Amino acid sequence: MILEKVINKIEIQSEYKDFVDKYIYTILTEFKGKVHSIYMCGSIPKGTATPFKSDADFTIVCVDPQDIDYERLSIIKDRLLKEYPVVTKIDTIICSMDSVLSKPNEWGFWVKIICVCVYGQDVGQQVPPIKISPEFIVDLNTDTKEEVDRIHHSLSNASDHTMQMRYIKGYSKRLLRALYSLVLEDTGVWEDDFVKMKNAILTYYEIDSALVDYLYTCYLDSHVDVEEFLGVADEVYRNFENALHTIALFERYNSDK
Repeated sequence: MILEKVINKIEIQSEYKDFVDKYIYTILTEFKGKVHSIYMCGSIPKGTATPFKSDADFTIVCVDPQDIDYERLSIIKDRLLKEYPVVTKIDTIICSMDSVLSKPNEWGFWVKIICVCVYGQDVGQQVPPIKISPEFIVDLNTDTKEEVDRIHHSLSNASDHTMQMRYIKGYSKRLLRALYSLVLEDTGVWEDDFVKMKNAILTYYEIDSALVDYLYTCYLDSHVDVEEFLGVADEVYRNFENALHTIALFERYNSDK
């Protein structure tokens, strides 16, 4: 099965158009000549965002990610959040053109399948069709442990309640996506609707349903005890890691035949 793009048509709502235009203009002005293309994913480009509740997720593709200074990005983010309170949070991912083209099952998947191009030439069009397979699922999760460890550390050390809630929501979202990747061969499609994602996990994956329901609840409302959440998150990740290890062994066995 070949993965299809999540968002086929950009439908930014009127409440967000000025914000998106301002973000693109500011990034291009601040990092003049260093940006190849800019992408979005999530509810804003789909036209399903909820004012004062939805986040903005951007990806910047450039020749050299070191050309994009994260401190300057943070200043831009804070300035735009004050100017456009309709957006609750701005996340920006930086990757190189080489990573997109040389890692089709990782960065290529992200840009080609998850994101839509809102500025520049869409480098995702150069990525070959992505076939769902055990190899793809393993490659897709190459950085999952590193990301989970980073969020776990940040949440464990966050003392500000607002930041704790953001980390809990982000951590829940990351774990749900990781679990969903394990059932891609059953669904045949990358789902970004978290209700459908949760239901697919419960349908096709053997795990205590209470754990998945808890993560989904925390994704919707992150007002939970941090220690309790970390305990559940650790249990879910151990389950995921064991399942991914089994898939990797299966893929390796088949490739050695």
